[in-house]
Amino acid sequence: MPIPQVSTKDFDYYLPDDKIAKYPLRNRDESKLLIIEEGEFKEDIYKNIHEYLLQNSCMVFNNSKVIPARLTYLKPSGGIIEIFCLEPRDITPSEALMQVKTSRWICMIGGLKKWKKNENLEWTLPDHTVIEASYRNQSEFGVEVEFNWNGELTFAEVIEQLGDIPIPPYLLRKAEASDSIRYQTTYASISGSVAAPTAGLHFTEKVFESLKLKKIESLFLTLHVGAGTFKPVKANLAHEHEMHAEWVEIKKTLLQQLMQFENTIAVGTTSLRTLESIYWYAFLAVQKNSLFEEDYILPQFVAYTNVSNFSRKEILKSLLHLMDIEKKESIFFKTQIMIMPSYKIRMVDYLVTNFHQPNSTLLMLISAVTKNKWKPIYEFALANNYRFLSYGDGCLIKIETTE
Repeated sequence: MPIPQVSTKDFDYYLPDDKIAKYPLRNRDESKLLIIEEGEFKEDIYKNIHEYLLQNSCMVFNNSKVIPARLTYLKPSGGIIEIFCLEPRDITPSEALMQVKTSRWICMIGGLKKWKKNENLEWTLPDHTVIEASYRNQSEFGVEVEFNWNGELTFAEVIEQLGDIPIPPYLLRKAEASDSIRYQTTYASISGSVAAPTAGLHFTEKVFESLKLKKIESLFLTLHVGAGTFKPVKANLAHEHEMHAEWVEIKKTLLQQLMQFENTIAVGTTSLRTLESIYWYAFLAVQKNSLFEEDYILPQFVAYTNVSNFSRKEILKSLLHLMDIEKKESIFFKTQIMIMPSYKIRMVDYLVTNFHQPNSTLLMLISAVTKNKWKPIYEFALANNYRFLSYGDGCLIKIETTE
């Protein structure tokens, strides 16, 4: 399948500022839910999502937890330098957050011109732990910053005291105390994201209980969401955009569980992206007859440069076989996979998702899921006062036959 020549302009639409949800609703599960199936629209709220799902299905959630990755330094002169930790250098986020005394991260720097060469930024915590940040070098991916500190705190404990939750830039406001709770799913457990998997923000214990009563199994995977998720596509043709790579952790038990179900519901584009990445990782691993090293990056156009007729169960079985041979209980890799129109969804039957920004790779993914029929959905949502983006409402989309 050739790489599609898709114009970025095809994913533009007018999003008024008053349609962007600046704050979440008081009750998570009372956000509006638009149900789309075979071109028909129904309206409800998340509390009732179980009514629209098939029994004996599995629902797959991204359990990545947002870290307080935004660190602010106030210079004696009054200038502000903001360090936004995007991802660790060379190791997984989970490993980096457990480091003691030193950790290197690729960062986005606000006020970089105010950071003089050979100048170390310094913070002191209430327990007298002193943290220094040193500018190391700059690349196309950001600025490499080395953090050093005394004592036995982990880097996770350091930024927990020092940093703020990095809420999306389009909210046009500073993070507030409530964001540390509400810009986090109730089931978040594996720290490493710098943006929330927002489709999951609507799920409460009541919703999980209703799913369980309907015999819908809740499964969990991990994709650490990067800041690239907010990056608009500026290239004229979508495929000219360099897709961001994000860390994925997949446990063997998840693959075994996925084998048991005929219907899979992905909660969020990150969950769908991860499940599709599993398919193509497994496909390439089978060709290689071995698993990849942890620093492996699944290519952006892997689905367009390879042809596969494996079913989802066949591919999962093959991957499990390789994991058995190599005695692996989990796999780590980065995925750069880009899902655009003409992409064939292979691992998912339903998608739960929010409404996304114009000209974004997320909207391109929605176009692939809906067979290019996203515009009527978004026009309906805008006309019927749905709240858009991270803190907004969402939809449940039935995906057409994937196999």
